[in-house]
Amino acid sequence: MSSPTTLLPFQPATMSTAQLAAVSFLARYSARTHQLYQFQLREWFAWCEGNGLDPLVGVQRAHVELYIRSLGERGLMDSSVVSMMNGVRGFFRFAHIDGLITADPAVYARLPKVQRDESRTQGLDRLELIRFLQVAQTITVHHGALAYLLGINALRASEAAGVRIEDYADTLRGHRVLHLIGKGNKPATMPVSVPVLRVLEACRGQRTEGPLILRPLSGQPIDRRDAYRMVTRIAKAAGIPRHISPHSLRHAAITNALDAGVPLRDAQILARHADPRTTEHYDRARGNLDRHAVHFLTAYVAGV
Repeated sequence: MSSPTTLLPFQPATMSTAQLAAVSFLARYSARTHQLYQFQLREWFAWCEGNGLDPLVGVQRAHVELYIRSLGERGLMDSSVVSMMNGVRGFFRFAHIDGLITADPAVYARLPKVQRDESRTQGLDRLELIRFLQVAQTITVHHGALAYLLGINALRASEAAGVRIEDYADTLRGHRVLHLIGKGNKPATMPVSVPVLRVLEACRGQRTEGPLILRPLSGQPIDRRDAYRMVTRIAKAAGIPRHISPHSLRHAAITNALDAGVPLRDAQILARHADPRTTEHYDRARGNLDRHAVHFLTAYVAGV
């Protein structure tokens, strides 16, 4: 039988129960998530092999606790330990659902507590976002289109890089709409406002199909790394003195929507967050100082 740490290449006839369970779990995911979980399971399988354990059958909660401790002893931060366990916990959860094990040994395993009260991304305020969008259009039409998709439609870098001309050709209930496949392969449809449409059309030019945003010099479609470089160039040209990434623009779109009075539920739809608590992180990051209770309390007792 092949080593338990071997997840690829797949040879079903000689695979152990643990390997088959891993293949079944990983089949649920694609692209970067698939690669991440595959790496996490390789680490778990290797640890089990080094300790004489089957990675699935006979594993107890104590074994999982020891593995979590070993991750910390390797110098990983608490947040990294929690992230490393995502794939392992999913692996056991679905093996239990599929009836391969009678109980899930990871479900009650103790993970380090990580405080996630607010987003730490450096976003842009309203005036900075306006300047960023204006300056982007003066560089190239491709920089302009990228800036608007990130800063108005709150797309992720990979989503903006993957937009095709055909993706925003439809009209739905009187609105021009953009179709995309988001994080976790989830389809999404969002309206394209007139200012955004103007910028996208300028970027499209006479083309009728294919990738929308191209590398200005080569004319090849951009990728995620190109998006980072283009955003950095725009930020420098706009005179923004701190590090700005594509996620900074997505962050700016969400926080400025909240500043504009958009209800939290609608901001969640804009961000396409599955959990409203994720959107609440942005809300707390936006208002934890200017809306802090001490201001109201000071005004209340000012006459004392």
